[in-house]
Amino acid sequence: MSEAVVHQGVTAGPYEPSLFGTYSKKIGMWLFLLSDSLTFGALLYAYSYGRISTPNWPTPFHSESIRNATLMTAFLLTSSLTMVLAVRASVFGDGKTQRWWLLATMLCGTGFIILHGREWSNLIAEGLTLPMFPSVPGHHAATEFADVSKTVPQFPATFFGLTGMHMLHVTIGVIYLGIVAFRKKFIPVLLVLWLIAWLATPAYSPFHYGAHVLLVAAIVCGIILWLKPKVYDSSDVEVAGLYWHFVDLVWMFIFPLVYLMSTKII
Repeated sequence: MSEAVVHQGVTAGPYEPSLFGTYSKKIGMWLFLLSDSLTFGALLYAYSYGRISTPNWPTPFHSESIRNATLMTAFLLTSSLTMVLAVRASVFGDGKTQRWWLLATMLCGTGFIILHGREWSNLIAEGLTLPMFPSVPGHHAATEFADVSKTVPQFPATFFGLTGMHMLHVTIGVIYLGIVAFRKKFIPVLLVLWLIAWLATPAYSPFHYGAHVLLVAAIVCGIILWLKPKVYDSSDVEVAGLYWHFVDLVWMFIFPLVYLMSTKII
């Protein structure tokens, strides 16, 4: 009778041991984050290059935008703490506490999205737009922001591109945590939020277009959970935490570079 040989906690068998002695889901997430960091690196480089190479780079943000961005940063920093506590609860097998901390992380992320979307709406109404954006009825663009869009189109292009990509990642992260915490029960929540965002917001609002993300996510998550239903364990929570901390880390580059360095000092 053959016996399995164990070396350093790894059982010999028909499969090779996991890379670096960790589980494959964690390796997969690290590889994804590595590739995603290249995307954000390219966007940050494009913004920085535009800032350095363009004479009279605009500094259109005032104290209101900085206060809003600071509050957004506080939401993300708080969400990192709650995510750590969720991972800790999952390691100890406390499923109820884990779900509460995941829910707290989702609420912080949702607060960030709402504040960011509101800021986009205000900036668009004041004239900081792209040609693809619909006009806001009943609003007259402020001269300062309208001039920025006309004279330095690189600024709104890189600003909306960079912050929009990050807001998309935060939205996906909230959905990701919702699926890990509540599984199939979270699908109806996504559909309800999609209907609210689609029907209750005007066509020029960022939330109107963001509703498509919720609908697509509900369909994709529904298919995945139908094909492979499972109960997510502590390793899944840890992998979700890696993604969430990465999103928070990216914002720590965006906040000073895009907001603090583009503030009008009077």
